[in-house]
Amino acid sequence: MSSHAETAMVRAEALSKRVASPEGELLILDGASFAVARGESVAILGASGSGKSTLLGLLAGLDLPSSGRAWLAGIDLGTLDEDGRARLRARRVGFVFQSFQLLPALTALENTMLPLELAGHERPREAAMEVLERVGLGGRAGHHPNQLSGGEQQRVALARAFAGSPQVLFADEPTGNLDARTGSRIIELLFQLNREAGTTLVLVTHDAELAEHCQRRLELEAGRLLVTAEASG
Repeated sequence: MSSHAETAMVRAEALSKRVASPEGELLILDGASFAVARGESVAILGASGSGKSTLLGLLAGLDLPSSGRAWLAGIDLGTLDEDGRARLRARRVGFVFQSFQLLPALTALENTMLPLELAGHERPREAAMEVLERVGLGGRAGHHPNQLSGGEQQRVALARAFAGSPQVLFADEPTGNLDARTGSRIIELLFQLNREAGTTLVLVTHDAELAEHCQRRLELEAGRLLVTAEASG
């Protein structure tokens, strides 16, 4: 095993996923192997249906592979049960999704506090308020998601993701529901928070601007990992 793999925060080895369909078994992901170093930022690119979100779910332990193995923070996800994987995510992982996935009944502050409370943080309200201030939403902390714009909701989602100081942040099309200008602001904020925290960042995107900010790009086509490209930026 290479030293890069040994020090990896995220690692996949021959990761495959098959699902049953009316036409027979479908191969969604076909033998992906790569490592993401501590603090590295990696974009996973590919057309719709290429297996990007499936790969992200396997790396985060949200789903199990049909074959192959995945490690998160040095822990083989295949050795943990569902509760064990959930505990690992609560301690080590932040998520940002295209659809924001904020709870509508909770305020911006309460949404940001949620992962802190689940992780047993000593001062969840203060920590959540601090990160909301950092994303420029201190004055909107008492607002519910339906009172916020799409860009503001995604900033709350970023605050929630970074509030617990995760070692790894998984982002699935984080600018997908935003206009270009708002998306650019979210990208700047995402990488600013990432630099400050030294978080390992793995994101799925078809947004070229977002991918260019990453140190490395992995390209998927029909479930197969094609190229590992260094970003030019």
